Amino acid sequence: MRERIVTVDIGGTHARFAMAEIDSGGVVALGEATTLHARDHASLETAWEDFARRAGGALPRAVAIAIAGPARGEVIRFTNNPWIIRPALVGEKLGVDHWVLVNDFEAVGHAVAQADAGYFETLCGPDVALPDSGTISVIGPGTGLGVAHIWRDGAEYRVQATEGGHIDFAPLDSIEDAILARLRKHHRRVSIERIVSGPGIVDIYETLAAMEGRAATPLDDRTIWTNGTSGADSLAAAAVDRFCLSLGSVAGDLALAQGASGVVIAGGLGLRIKDSLIKSGFPERFVEKGRFEGFMSALPVKLITHPQPGLFGAAAAFARLYP
Repeated sequence: MRERIVTVDIGGTHARFAMAEIDSGGVVALGEATTLHARDHASLETAWEDFARRAGGALPRAVAIAIAGPARGEVIRFTNNPWIIRPALVGEKLGVDHWVLVNDFEAVGHAVAQADAGYFETLCGPDVALPDSGTISVIGPGTGLGVAHIWRDGAEYRVQATEGGHIDFAPLDSIEDAILARLRKHHRRVSIERIVSGPGIVDIYETLAAMEGRAATPLDDRTIWTNGTSGADSLAAAAVDRFCLSLGSVAGDLALAQGASGVVIAGGLGLRIKDSLIKSGFPERFVEKGRFEGFMSALPVKLITHPQPGLFGAAAAFARLYP
């Protein structure tokens, strides 16, 4: 039976709300997103009340919530967000009868499993639809590096969120050796998330500057991404290209480890640098796996272009739990 719910995607800085309609285990409609700043609200409950006012009245008594962090335990805290969520009290605090809390990248996995084919753009490999059976690896560079995989058999699927972003970084050339050496001065162990994430571009940029003997002006990651993707700064552009190379290597490694029959790049950063990914050495690095190059070349690698995969995926997770 068709049901209307609220879907929420909570990160360190923003909380996004929308109405969704679900039916028969899937999402049939997703309304326009409302983005609230976490710093402007004392709690999820007060943000919920603000969204209710903006939506014009009482909200449905069902909610799906995606959380940037582990969605379990008696108390959920955020790294950059002062809110505290106690899962056992969600029903009472928000006035809902049914709710589901999922990790934000688990929600992205549900979005990949349920989004229409039109929301996927080919990055490399054969230009065919993602397979209806087997494992799909999902990799999402953002503030960190999200990793999940989906196993599906026709309409049936399961999402497994992982901590794959914390496996070891494996450099493949002298430049990546230099990036690793720089990071080793600050971290005993260097994971792929230190390089293949939004903030990782800073260490890439500063390593390239040091290699050229430049006294690079300290820049934040947003500035480097903007200057690099626009072509305003050649060193920043080289850093973006290097990031794309490393992402290609990491995506290929994870596909091998998970036995993937297809790969999806997700996350807001992946979408923002779409053109850079297509023009970079990402495809070559993805397939450069020695004896398995032929196998890797046959895998479709897609970019999900859905504007709100977190909201859509949280609603999809709810629909699976309450079909």
